[in-house]
Amino acid sequence: MLFRQYLHTNPIAASYLFGCGSKAQGVIVDPLKEEVDFYIEEAKRLGMNIEYVIDTHLHADHISGARELSQKTRANYVLHHSADTDFEFTAVEDGDEIMAGNTKLTVLHTPGHTPEHISIVVTDTTRGDDPWFVLTGHTLMVGDAGRTELASSLEQGATNLFKSLQKLSGLGEYIEIYPGAFSGSVCGRKLSGKPTSTIGFEKRFNHALLIQEKDDFIKHMMEDVPPQPENFKEMRKVNQGK
Repeated sequence: MLFRQYLHTNPIAASYLFGCGSKAQGVIVDPLKEEVDFYIEEAKRLGMNIEYVIDTHLHADHISGARELSQKTRANYVLHHSADTDFEFTAVEDGDEIMAGNTKLTVLHTPGHTPEHISIVVTDTTRGDDPWFVLTGHTLMVGDAGRTELASSLEQGATNLFKSLQKLSGLGEYIEIYPGAFSGSVCGRKLSGKPTSTIGFEKRFNHALLIQEKDDFIKHMMEDVPPQPENFKEMRKVNQGK
């Protein structure tokens, strides 16, 4: 499997290029609009054809490059089926599987940060049947969980997020976590500058995961909420195609 993590600083976000090198089938996750041509050149340099472009959610802190990238590469643009958009996309549901050559992507619906949010569990089938890592977007990040009021009420989002974190906690402790943001992002608090972790490490040290009662978690998510991104409603509408 080929795998690349790109750490962007304006805005602060992480995007990913990975897939099956032997069959030249690649996937881009959470691309930024400003970097569309960069992803295309990176895929060419690595000898990969971009087959799927995935947004873990409809972003509210930056403009997604997914639609433009999918149009330029003729790749399938993937979102959770509940995504409220004015354009067509390849819809997925919880438990769906996508194959990019020998790389298997399993979709987990993990709402909370936004209602349509998904996480992606990735397996290199040439190495075995067990998953290797999970792309968690803004659901579970290193050090904290994503904020919950940009696309719903804070309390409803926190309720959904609590359930989503329980789902992710059920994955193997060895599984690596690759989030959609890191320290400096306004989409979470207490985020680490180290943009990778494991399920096991976060279960031991991530305060959001240490909270076992739903009411306590909701209270936690309502405290010290960071400033909202500037023009976040407008950015989400652009990403919805509205």
